[in-house]
Amino acid sequence: MKKLFALILGLLIIISWPGGLQAKILTVTVNAPIHPVTAEFILKALEIAREEQAKLLIIKLNTPGGLDSSMREIIEGIVNSPVPVAAYISPYGARAASAGFFISVACDVFAMAPGTSTGAAHPVSITLTGEGQQDKTMEEKVTHDAASYIRTLAEKRGRNVQMAEDAVRKSLSYTEQEALKGKVIDLVANSEAELIQALDGRQIKRFDGRIEQLQLKEQPVVEVPMTFRQKLLMTITNPNLAYILLMIGLLGIYFEFANPGAVLPGVIGGISLLLAFFSFQILPINYVGLLLIILGTVMFILEVKVHSYGALTMGGIISLLLGSIMLIRSPIPELRPSLRYIIPVALGVSLVFIFLVYLVIKVHTKRTLTGREGMVGEIGKALTSFDQEGKVFVHGEIWQAVADEPINRGDKIQVVEVKNNLTLKVKKI
Repeated sequence: MKKLFALILGLLIIISWPGGLQAKILTVTVNAPIHPVTAEFILKALEIAREEQAKLLIIKLNTPGGLDSSMREIIEGIVNSPVPVAAYISPYGARAASAGFFISVACDVFAMAPGTSTGAAHPVSITLTGEGQQDKTMEEKVTHDAASYIRTLAEKRGRNVQMAEDAVRKSLSYTEQEALKGKVIDLVANSEAELIQALDGRQIKRFDGRIEQLQLKEQPVVEVPMTFRQKLLMTITNPNLAYILLMIGLLGIYFEFANPGAVLPGVIGGISLLLAFFSFQILPINYVGLLLIILGTVMFILEVKVHSYGALTMGGIISLLLGSIMLIRSPIPELRPSLRYIIPVALGVSLVFIFLVYLVIKVHTKRTLTGREGMVGEIGKALTSFDQEGKVFVHGEIWQAVADEPINRGDKIQVVEVKNNLTLKVKKI
């Protein structure tokens, strides 16, 4: 009886456990540019779908595009997936442009919600000539490569090859009705439930040529969420946040060097810089822009040591602004920090640096109040009358003093110099 009970309990656990015997439909939501974090998220979902032998994986997509390398990783995972994959451009008003279009064409099923668009997949090269224009030869190479890639995907999936290629070569974008009429997509669905209902019993052609019929009726739909790590990475790869982290890091390090032992600014600055540099590994960084930002910070620091009458400060502000604008060189606006953040943050950081430099200069110009230098200029009183050497009372203490003029007892005196034997040289005032 104990063995039978254990067997029944084990079977119940296996059936109820995620990845058990119950088939399901998995969904993932991608509402971000295509970069290494989104690639990791989608590839992980494909792995889960394979392990759980899911009936279908639906990628709900809303993206402006992204990085070519990440796009190709995702497509490689999709075309080699044993589980059918459907791209669903949603919600209303969403788009799958550039890399998102390539990914959608590569899926077994390509569906769109009403009011959505797709296409505009012309590759944008970041290779520049001396005049700042795109290198035409490189642009043609990249365009030809992208066009041949989309032709292959469209042919394998039985989609309109010409319209797919025009989206790449001519940057054409299509509404859901245009794409449906031109046979770029398979169907238009108002909701995820409607999409699943429409696909139930439908025969699809897999990438390897096999015909497979989808059996989706009464299958539970399970959303694959991002892990905490993926959510964190997605947050800090926001270009606006990455830029702000860089600025906070530079300020924190400057505070720590200006006030050794403060600890907290150095800790915050170090963590912020590390997070910013991690983001820069994912974002397409222009290292000239990064060097300009660092150069601007160095100029602010040098202003303390070198009397440039504000030239270094102005150079630092200009360098900081130019570096901030040039920092991320992505052709996709969503992968670049917004000018609404860049200008206020850069000017704010510049003002903070200027204020700190002002405080340091102000401290340096003040008379020293401690040590040998602090005694010079102090006012005291002669305790004895003397022509060359006598005693004076200064700073609450009795000192041996010398003078170049006769001084009478009770005269008010001022310290001129502190000699090596701690004798004060004074004058009568």
